[in-house]
Amino acid sequence: MEREGNGLKGAIAIIVASLLWGTTGTAASYSPDVSALAIGAFSMGIGGLLLVITARKKLVVDYYQLLEKPSLLLLGAFSIAIYPLTFYSAMRLSGVALGTVVSIATAPLFAVILERLISKKSISRQWCVSFIIGATGIVLLALGREATTHGSHGHLLTTVGILLGGIAGLTYATYSWVTRRLIESGVHSQSAMSGLFGCAALLLLPSLYFTGDNLFASPTNTLVSLYMAVIPMFLGYLLFSFGLNFIDASKATLITLIEPLMATLLAVLIIGERFKAMGWLGVVLISLSLFLQTLKHQYPEKIITISS
Repeated sequence: MEREGNGLKGAIAIIVASLLWGTTGTAASYSPDVSALAIGAFSMGIGGLLLVITARKKLVVDYYQLLEKPSLLLLGAFSIAIYPLTFYSAMRLSGVALGTVVSIATAPLFAVILERLISKKSISRQWCVSFIIGATGIVLLALGREATTHGSHGHLLTTVGILLGGIAGLTYATYSWVTRRLIESGVHSQSAMSGLFGCAALLLLPSLYFTGDNLFASPTNTLVSLYMAVIPMFLGYLLFSFGLNFIDASKATLITLIEPLMATLLAVLIIGERFKAMGWLGVVLISLSLFLQTLKHQYPEKIITISS
């Protein structure tokens, strides 16, 4: 019972984090004169520094264990540094809803591939069913977006945005997997997340010298920049690291499919993006995918293995 309760706490923490992350695209839309690269670098960089400050006592205890795994530390830090740059660029080019959907929806597939090929973990039937339903919903959501008036140029930008979203999904899955590996090796979750984000901040913040001219050019830009860094990034990843104490990265990234749902609703209600009936059917399927992940197993579950 205690293990199930901890799993539920972990899932709730990741759901709340996902809801916060789902607000980032809409928030960023209020600062159109700030580049996507600057928004990504500032929010993730400052958020990373705040995580380091919050977890400083645990980092003092765990820093030696982190330094013993330099390859994991570098892989995770580079993934975190690349993720916001591709994620916010994907939203800027293909729209808030579609950019978020592609970035987050591809992460569970990459996460389970990493866990299977490297960690040698099995894939449950429940995960496969949830992923198929969720992936179908993602495709319908993408196809159900009403066309823009930018012609072939707009289609090209959308395609580039989707490709960047796929890269964001890969890097998101990678640093989730790295964080889980560090936690499994005995590193505290806060130390693992803050250590990775602190290293990524060292890579991201210097880039603001070239891209961050308009971050504080107006009160709106200032509020958006600070909100992105403190709420979705700092608080969101604090909750995410807590959740990874109790559930695997593949399940965690599947739960975060709630983020594109939140982003889609906000994009429609606030920004004015529009979707056909097919797109809303996709929203229903993604919701069903999330619901399946909350069901407890009543019987021993068969395991699906993939041959290496």
